[in-house]
Amino acid sequence: MSALDPTDHLAGDIDVDIRRFVAETGAAYAAGGPFDQLSFPEQRQLAELVRTPWRQGGPAMARTENLVVETPHGPVKVRLHDPSRRAPKPVLIYLHGGGWTLFSLDTHDRLMREYAAAADVVVVGVDYRLSPEAKFPVALEQVEAVIAWLRGAAADFGIDVDRLAIGGDSAGACLSMAMALKLRELGQGGLIKALLAIYPVFDTRVSDEAARRYGGERYMLTTAELAGFWRNYLGAPADADNPLARPILADLAGLPPTCLTIAECDILAEQGLAMAERLRTAGVEVRSDVYAGATHSFLEAVSIAAIARKAIDDGAAWLRDRLA
Repeated sequence: MSALDPTDHLAGDIDVDIRRFVAETGAAYAAGGPFDQLSFPEQRQLAELVRTPWRQGGPAMARTENLVVETPHGPVKVRLHDPSRRAPKPVLIYLHGGGWTLFSLDTHDRLMREYAAAADVVVVGVDYRLSPEAKFPVALEQVEAVIAWLRGAAADFGIDVDRLAIGGDSAGACLSMAMALKLRELGQGGLIKALLAIYPVFDTRVSDEAARRYGGERYMLTTAELAGFWRNYLGAPADADNPLARPILADLAGLPPTCLTIAECDILAEQGLAMAERLRTAGVEVRSDVYAGATHSFLEAVSIAAIARKAIDDGAAWLRDRLA
């Protein structure tokens, strides 16, 4: 995982608070030994430890519940955060990032609570199975099962399923877009009213320019890490040509209004911008915000970084408007 010297003048394009976040997380990963020499369970254990300080604090919830939902690929844990007991309220299904390989509901707990409080929505996080043990389309089909369960159980949790949004960061944004595409194929495209894609990954390919500028360790997500995540996620070679795995290939007509939160100093920024343009061409309502000086994963620095606070508030305000 990436490391950064916060005094490095070459990293001057990065916001000073985000530079501290990258430096501290990088040092914590380095203390755990060579990351790429660890087994996947060991990588996940270290990633949980590194992210622990960054999920502390944040908004208190009126109600938090951990539940288990049965899916075609076994049970999956979900976590429900309700910022107030006003009901019924809209719901955001949140899918965490981590290259389909790392992270969990715990690593992203604060981020889910931040969106719940700022948007006044119930956030339902999904602890989908990780790759490479569970390759495409396992996680996607687990999310589909959670949506079906939630529609049936909405009254039990004070949720208005007619005001349903889906979103996530990085790989979670990819899964969110894929879920919207799949529901459209199933004739249920109107079910999702808003899609929030945070520093999203939509394509296996990265331009030489993006790799040169932002594919190094000082920018949180490296070119090599991204390629490895895709290898972990995809199974058969044909998966790389499946729009549900690689949404940049999809016909985007009829998708819900979409908000893209794009980090300027991110190898994936070009994918977010390209998707925004393709969505507009397809007639989809789009908001795309580029946050100058931000790297991949920058929202997790909300405890110290004003730019992360602004990005969360911007996305939450957009959700409130779309789900009102």
